[in-house]
Amino acid sequence: MACRLSLVALLVREYDEAIAFYVSKLGFELVEDTDLGAGKRWVRVRPPDSEGAELLLARAANAEQAAQIGRQSGGRVFLFYETDDFARDYAAFLARGVVFRRPPKEAPWGTVAVFEDLYGNLCDLIEPRKD
Repeated sequence: MACRLSLVALLVREYDEAIAFYVSKLGFELVEDTDLGAGKRWVRVRPPDSEGAELLLARAANAEQAAQIGRQSGGRVFLFYETDDFARDYAAFLARGVVFRRPPKEAPWGTVAVFEDLYGNLCDLIEPRKD
């Protein structure tokens, strides 16, 4: 049986602010926003035309979870966004107000820059080297 990673849960403060960031600033698609009752929602977003894993925007349900918002990977890069046109996407992210923590650089694996999401989680924007 073939398996794949389909969702990655991302702790958020509020659904709507997270949707606004991922859809308006990063250009993601809102795949699903289903009301589950009692203030809980099933919210999925993904990069446009993506065939990879999606993000499940999961509102923190208690103080322990809320304390981890923005710290999901202990300060390391948490998510890696691969693009086929680094210059295009880097310029678009800048124009939409995305904060880059490290400028673009050439690395053995391709072109990369580190940005942060609305909570401070670090993310890589990467165009893999074409060899």
